[in-house]
Amino acid sequence: MSIVVLGVGNVLEEDDGVGIYAAAFLKANFTFNDRVHIINGGVEGINLLNLFLENAYIIILDTINLDDTPGSIYNIPSYELSGYGLNSGGAHEVGVMQCLDMIELMGHPMPESNVIGIVPKSITFHMGLSAELEERFEAYIGTIIGYLKSSYGIDVVKKETSKSLLEIIEKFKYPSHQGL
Repeated sequence: MSIVVLGVGNVLEEDDGVGIYAAAFLKANFTFNDRVHIINGGVEGINLLNLFLENAYIIILDTINLDDTPGSIYNIPSYELSGYGLNSGGAHEVGVMQCLDMIELMGHPMPESNVIGIVPKSITFHMGLSAELEERFEAYIGTIIGYLKSSYGIDVVKKETSKSLLEIIEKFKYPSHQGL
């Protein structure tokens, strides 16, 4: 039973990159058992269809556009996603919803999936996160780890050496210099 932790978003649009940063942060700072696969889905959208077809358990990390305080964290099952709407309708959100719709139309079993989303402060052309999301990033990571532990019994071990959120963001700003 594999569990995919899928970070989606666009690191060029400030808070929209939080799912990507969270996936990279988890990979850099924690070890998981072989059942957990952390994937950077970026803005692939509908191109992620095979990922949804081939995996029974998917946790999507992204911003979620709700009328709430920036930094508020939600864990929403996929069957409720169309009612809440991920982020603000960017290409990756539409694609993730289309993947789920296509699976249903093809008659394939739906993966057990949910979004661990965080309400953005700002989605604009800028690399990095708003102060509000930087402040809530540790709580966001804690929510993801807590969900893996409580829902799937996954042991999460912090690595001896760690990378900060700032270091993760810098790797995305200058990937050729620091090797992602």
